[in-house]
Amino acid sequence: MKILQLCKKFPYPLRDGESIAVTYLSKALHSLGCEMSLLAMNTKKHFVDVSQLPPDFSHYKRIESTELDTSIKPLKAFANLFSRDSYHIARFVSPSFEAKLIEMLQQDDYDIVQMETLYLVPYMETVKKYSRAKVVLRAHNVEHEIWERITNNTSVRFKKWYLGHLTRKLKNFELEHLNDYDMLVAITDRDLCNFRRMGYKNGAMVSPIGIDTSYYHIPVDNSKSSSDLSMCFIGSLDWMPNLEGISWFLEDVWPELHRKMPELALHIAGRNTPESILSMDRSQVHIHGEVQDAITFINDHPVMIVPLFSGSGMRVKILEGMALGKCVITTQMGLEGIEAKHKEQVLIANSKDEFLEALDFCRRNPSAAKAIGDRAIKFVEERYDNKFIAQNLYDTYEKYLLKSLEKTPAS
Repeated sequence: MKILQLCKKFPYPLRDGESIAVTYLSKALHSLGCEMSLLAMNTKKHFVDVSQLPPDFSHYKRIESTELDTSIKPLKAFANLFSRDSYHIARFVSPSFEAKLIEMLQQDDYDIVQMETLYLVPYMETVKKYSRAKVVLRAHNVEHEIWERITNNTSVRFKKWYLGHLTRKLKNFELEHLNDYDMLVAITDRDLCNFRRMGYKNGAMVSPIGIDTSYYHIPVDNSKSSSDLSMCFIGSLDWMPNLEGISWFLEDVWPELHRKMPELALHIAGRNTPESILSMDRSQVHIHGEVQDAITFINDHPVMIVPLFSGSGMRVKILEGMALGKCVITTQMGLEGIEAKHKEQVLIANSKDEFLEALDFCRRNPSAAKAIGDRAIKFVEERYDNKFIAQNLYDTYEKYLLKSLEKTPAS
């Protein structure tokens, strides 16, 4: 089976959920015998020197990328106010990307073209024009839902109006193209139900994000324990839900938490950390910016917080924290798509008081917090190991392609 993955950013290094989701799945599909190819936008914001990829990135037969500046341009953003086009989507429309896509489709005969996220949908017609491949949208989330939640959580009047305006146009785009692709791969049952409710009618399956559990090692001689009262947050801080969540925690939770537990340290790491956080000077809050090794960073702290109040889909960083035996404290929204239970494999906190209560629980019951982390390891191994998830996706693709051949009249 030949699969071409289309990505709106280059899926390396593995420091954010999207890169991890794309890379782990492509590696697993390759191990199952798929011939994988990649065409990615190499954006100015997340630029990667493709010539310096590590040796273990050899699961792709062919790798192509085109440079693109997707940053927000004030004049274009203003002009877009008078257009029906979605500015979220328009920033990813690139003639050079389309040209490279046409070249690849003409040079090879793919079975599946897998679009990673809605932002690749503008190239749907190009794929169908130059290829007989089945077009699959791997929807990492319901895109407009993320922005609806962000808009609802915004209090500044003009900003709320502007975000609402952009979100409505994004939703219109998502609905307009809902049945253009041949198959939908949703990340969660909830997302698939939402797509069906929105009117999606074609083939679909749920395939959660998985991780390579063998990659997550817990140091045997790790001297850190739950009694050390150290916690961490890690996530791309150019993704608005992450920035919104940690900013809320620092403003609403941290002052009282620090008064009650002055010995507790909070370590924050994130790609593209804004200056407002980098320059922050608060006792026991340590800002690391982008770290080279997320696993080492997470391993250094027994507790991991993921305060999320907007977004959609799954949070890979929660799976990573659980795989490393951390006691993860997150919101119900943060846990969407991960079927873990409160005080079994995670702690759920949806408000300031609940975060305070959860952290007090970790302080008073270090052995119970460690037991939650131990159960989390087994939970991720049993449900979110990428090998099993990729096998299910491969089997579905195989059945779908076979069914399509049966429907094709003999020439």
